[in-house]
Amino acid sequence: MSLVAIVRDVASSIERCELTHIARERIDLGLARLQHENYIDGLRRNGVEVVRLEADEAYPDGCFVEDTAVVLDELAVLTMPGSASRRGEVEAVARALEPFRREIARVELPATLDGGDVLVVGRRIYVGLTSRTNAAGVAALRRIVSPHGYDVAAVAVPGCLHLKSAVTAIDERTLLANRAWLDAPPFDGFAVIEVAPGEPGAANVLRVGEELWAHPGYPRTFEGLRRAGLPVVPMDISEFVKAEAALTCKSLLFRRG
Repeated sequence: MSLVAIVRDVASSIERCELTHIARERIDLGLARLQHENYIDGLRRNGVEVVRLEADEAYPDGCFVEDTAVVLDELAVLTMPGSASRRGEVEAVARALEPFRREIARVELPATLDGGDVLVVGRRIYVGLTSRTNAAGVAALRRIVSPHGYDVAAVAVPGCLHLKSAVTAIDERTLLANRAWLDAPPFDGFAVIEVAPGEPGAANVLRVGEELWAHPGYPRTFEGLRRAGLPVVPMDISEFVKAEAALTCKSLLFRRG
């Protein structure tokens, strides 16, 4: 089954991005856009069909499209971002999803849900309880996806912005995690690889086809994944890390269906 990725170009207003857990640093816009092109080239190298949306200067975080939707094989769920300033990002992504999913549901206020808090591993969906996603958001997602056979579990995430800042899936049996940022995660049955000491932000990796993308700014974790025999490929996103973002944030990657 072929893969599709929705991406959105980098707005020059990214300097005004939302920050919660880190201090603001100057973002090199030219380098950020170059890294964005490299990311898109990497998707295409792996045979992914790329749907590219234009930047919108009204939304400094707009290139982090992951937060606007959760795309499953059976349906897409449009989120309600926890930051009110980001809620206008959803409509452009909604239109882009229409050709790919016949069923499109929405999370509505007072529920809030960021896609970066949603980790899908097979038929299990873990949802982070964070400053961006509330208990009503978890319940709303559960109501929408349970009829399709998904089990939804909440995970408290006290240490970082999103669940997927602390844990991502290498495959359907293996996770990469920073347990220090999670509160008693219910990940029984998985093999869990820990990030290297001193690299707390290294847990976000992205599987694209046969490649496992990892940010080379976390070299000890990167080398650990390589030594474990995983098909790790460097994808430098240093300027987006300054925006409290990571590899999964920059695309909505899903099977065509």
